[in-house]
Amino acid sequence: MLVLVTGGAGFIGSHIATALAKDGHGVRVLDALLPAAHTVPPDIAPDVDFVRADVRDPAAVEEALRGVDAVCHQAAMVGLGKDFGDAPDYVSCNDLGTAVLLAAMARGTVRRLVLAGSMVVYGEGRYDCARHGTVRPGPRHVADLDAGRFEPRCPHCGEPLDPGYVDEDAPVDPRNVYATTKLAQEHLAAAWARATDGTAVSLRYHNVYGPGMPRDTPYAGVAALFRSALARGESPRVFEDGGQRRDFVHVRDVAAANVAALGSVAAPGVLRAYNVGSGTPHTVGEMATALAARHGGPAPVVTGEYRLGDVRHITASSRRIRDELGWSATIGFAEGMAEFASAPLRGAS
Repeated sequence: MLVLVTGGAGFIGSHIATALAKDGHGVRVLDALLPAAHTVPPDIAPDVDFVRADVRDPAAVEEALRGVDAVCHQAAMVGLGKDFGDAPDYVSCNDLGTAVLLAAMARGTVRRLVLAGSMVVYGEGRYDCARHGTVRPGPRHVADLDAGRFEPRCPHCGEPLDPGYVDEDAPVDPRNVYATTKLAQEHLAAAWARATDGTAVSLRYHNVYGPGMPRDTPYAGVAALFRSALARGESPRVFEDGGQRRDFVHVRDVAAANVAALGSVAAPGVLRAYNVGSGTPHTVGEMATALAARHGGPAPVVTGEYRLGDVRHITASSRRIRDELGWSATIGFAEGMAEFASAPLRGAS
């Protein structure tokens, strides 16, 4: 089938386009090549039908959808951002862009959507208290973070908590602007599916890393920030105490999840969400140490700094996508970090 990949010239989107082509699909890419994500022109494969346009442009989107059988919607403004002043840009790029795309799909005949979701919709992950069972800690407080008290406590007794795995049925609790827009994208996709009897899948990506990550941008993920620092000969700066738990999943595994989702037999008229992670959590400090060691240094520096919109621990179960779509990650942490330590970054000279 012919698949439209919005944001298909970006980090994850370009890997998805490659994976789709290898799987025998036709690929059309729509990308605005915004400077925040593309400091240098990307390499577009000659067999890819490339449309330079913004997903917020209704006429361009409608034209890009001609003859298309399915859409992988990756176009988005990513990362935590610099401050709340970024909110209008996030809402415009992520939510208005999704609404324009879905409206054009509703007017046409495309009825299959794979959405780039995110684990950030959960907020903090799952926690268990020895006395009170599964609990959800409240928002983090500046006074605690300033004092170096990074671990959430039980909201009932104040005792330490044991972090666990979140499944797709857990309550959502977005705790920053980016997370809020990613949840809104899912709600829009669910509304589109109901209105059109379309098939919608949201892949809730964990911390994606790998070759082609953008270099030296404040909107990049932590893996790109660490790798950029190493490329400059600087130590990766690890926030808090480095003990934040995350699930680092390789971009080629994420691309494979998109291919699997396109073949999903999910029921029409509803949105089906899947966590996409490696299944093996590591701390941010462990990731920085592994990356620096394989790059040849310098060693990371733990700063104690923090970003209020960050969460402490978020790792999720990917059992549903394994059971229903037959997908599981194939690139382990050590192997992936060894490759990433010397892999080219987007925008690097």
